[in-house]
Amino acid sequence: MTDTSELPQLYLVTPTLPDPSSFPDRLARVLDGAEIACVRLAIQGTDEDAIARAADAVRPVCHDADVALVVTDHFKLAERLGLDGVHLSGPKNIRAARKALGPDAIVGAFCGASRHDGLNAGEAGADYVAFGPVGGGGVLGDGTVAEHDLFAWWSEMIELPVVAEGALDVTAIRSLAPVTDFFGIGDEIWREDDPAAALARLKDAMGV
Repeated sequence: MTDTSELPQLYLVTPTLPDPSSFPDRLARVLDGAEIACVRLAIQGTDEDAIARAADAVRPVCHDADVALVVTDHFKLAERLGLDGVHLSGPKNIRAARKALGPDAIVGAFCGASRHDGLNAGEAGADYVAFGPVGGGGVLGDGTVAEHDLFAWWSEMIELPVVAEGALDVTAIRSLAPVTDFFGIGDEIWREDDPAAALARLKDAMGV
């Protein structure tokens, strides 16, 4: 996953329980309407059959659109399921994932709001790091927010691509667009009746 534009690229995160009967069509409409760098299959839990069903539903939609598909954490399943890599929910296991998947696979890591974890992830061989949430009501649960200053420092000092995700809105995207490489967008659009239109509104805030 390489940033080739001065503007941030879009990185989609699926719902944790996507409906296999309806989500592929919703995803296809979004992919038709915007240029997407990568999709993350964000299935929670350890049910390998459920992960495989979700992957089988989403993979052809992504690959038909020439969009990479990674899975959260389950790097041991990624190759078997025909996926392009893994997004780790923390900075651990990067070396293990790289060894299992090889040099060409995507290996990224979520690092919360920790510059230290981001640097460790980079040293371990991650292709990108993700920081977040960037706004209130995020996923960390302890009120921690990845501040603008973290992204500004990272973009100035570190070449490794960075993803901003979690509680994104128009204001956050407008603020962070100059200092991030990717926006990881998930519930912000999937909770809407028209995800493609919701994504277009967020994309407009990037200055596209």
